[in-house]
Order: sequence, then structure tokens, then C-alpha cells
Amino acid sequence: MKTAITELFGIEHPIIQGGMHFVGFAELAAAVSNAGGLGIITGLTQKTPELLAKEIARCRDMTDKPFGVNLTFLPTFAAPPYPEYIAAIVEGGIKAVETAGRSPEAYMPALKAAGIKVIHKCTSVRHSLKAERIGCDAVSVDGFECGGHPGEDDIPNMILLPRAAEELKIPFVASGGMADGRSLVAALSLGAAGMNMGTRFIATKEAPVHQNVKNALVAATELDTRLIMRALRNTERVLKNANVDRLIEIEREKGDRLKIEDIHDQVAGVYPRIMLDGQMDAGAWSCGMVAGLIHDIPSCKELVDRIMAEAEQIIRSRLMGFLDGTAATRKVA
Repeated sequence: MKTAITELFGIEHPIIQGGMHFVGFAELAAAVSNAGGLGIITGLTQKTPELLAKEIARCRDMTDKPFGVNLTFLPTFAAPPYPEYIAAIVEGGIKAVETAGRSPEAYMPALKAAGIKVIHKCTSVRHSLKAERIGCDAVSVDGFECGGHPGEDDIPNMILLPRAAEELKIPFVASGGMADGRSLVAALSLGAAGMNMGTRFIATKEAPVHQNVKNALVAATELDTRLIMRALRNTERVLKNANVDRLIEIEREKGDRLKIEDIHDQVAGVYPRIMLDGQMDAGAWSCGMVAGLIHDIPSCKELVDRIMAEAEQIIRSRLMGFLDGTAATRKVA
């Protein structure tokens, strides 16, 4: 399948693995790229630019296919040394960067001078248009269904994607709620040129996280995520657990008086304890509603091949069948 996204990033299939904290290591990025998608190393999971350089080199040993790096621009007083991280990305020969968080505008000159294609994650049309204006090559349009930070507009992808298609000139991928061939066909139908999957790639054999995490995703339904930190205007979708329940209780008690310090124990330093140690009640970790569509733990290649086969079957058989009048007699899984 060829789309504007496969052509932009030089990949076989229009599937991108989103950057995920303590998930996007070389093992997963390489496995996704080897399967024909675009694997992504999560830059800030590596505590220093030097460690990121080593992780990029480690990924190079695992794949000869294109892969990228996620760089999230955080609203903090003690900002990470972004110029040094970008230098590690450039020196590592990376040609695709997924940016997220705050606008990457200040860093675009350095990225573009190195010939890097930038795809920025956005939760609204207005932010997508800003990304286009500052020179991003593509946008990852993140609907309300997504794990992590869905923004504050609460617009699901059935509305957000066609709105993005109406406004944008650069290509975009659908992010949030993406899991299978049905997701891909729906995203293409709504104007996207591919899809970004985060949560779904956690439940794969190569994802370097504790088995408890993968099992939790298989066991979860679409009803098992919660929105937290709304009062702080830093809304995050996470998987329900005991400490998330406690966090929500604190939010109810504090109301408009809530401060980040009030929920420190439920959100600080949680990812290593969950992703590496498998302590599933340790605190809040990002998870999309798409957990309800996760029923197994395949390899990345098995997952990507399945998605592409299912998408082709839907397009060729079911959708074309509506035009030739045969769809009603065909059963599609």
C-alpha cells in the first residue's frame, strides 16, 4: 500500500509506532520497522543525550529499515537539554522525528538543516495548522480516544480526522483508537494517509515491558480507562488501577484547589515500576480506549501483516462489494 506517509518516510506500510515512555526502546522500534512500519525510539526515556546515541546505535544493529525518534517538549522549568538530544539524533543519522508536547518551532531549523522529516502530534485542527505553518512535514492527529494526553477539546476521531482533512495541506496519520485493519481503512476513509498506534504495540512480543502490562491490556475493556488531571488542564487517559482510583478520590476532594503536589505519589516515577517491574497498581500510566480491541499478544510482524491483510480484504471485498451488490452475502471479520 502506498500513501503520502509511506512515501514521506520510505516505509512499506502506513503504520507508525508512537513514542511511549519506557516502551519505545530499540527492541520495539526495530521490530516495527522490520515489519514494514516506522518504529520510534522514545528520546526522553533515555536520561541523557549520550544514552540516546547508544540506543540509536543499538537499534541500527537490529534493523536496516528506517526508524525514528520521539522528542517530547515538556512544559517544565528544568527543561531537558534539547539541543544535545537533537545533536544525538542528527549524528545517529535519524531522518524521522516525531515531536509532541509543546510546539517544536524553536528546534525546527536544526531538524530541517539535517534533512529530518518532522511529524508533530496534535490534538486539534488549530494546532495541526500551526505545525503545518512552522514547517512540519506531517501531523499525527490525536483523537479523544487516545492514551496519554488527548488535549482539552474532547473531539473524537470521527470528527477530528475529516476536519483535519478539510484544513491541512500536509499529510497526516490518525492516532487514538487505532488497532487493526478496520482502524486503518477507517482512517484512510476519513482523510488520513496512515495510522499511529501506541497502546496496541505495547501488547506485542517484542515490546520490552513486563508481561503483567501486556496481560493487563488483553484483560482490559474499552470501559477501563480513566481521565485524570482535568482540573490541571493536563488531562491524561490512563488505565484504571488501585492508585488511579485513589488519585480520582483526591481530585474529587480537592476540586478546583487541586495541585500537582496533591497527586505526586500517583504520577511521579511510576513508569519504571509498572513497565519494568510489573507493579500494575503503582500509579497512573497512559493507555488508550483501544485496549478494548486488544485480544492477543502477537509479534510486531504478525500484527502488521494481519492489519494489512485485513485492510486489503475490507477494501477489495467488503467495500467494493457495496458497489457491485455482493457485500451483503460476504461475511467480514
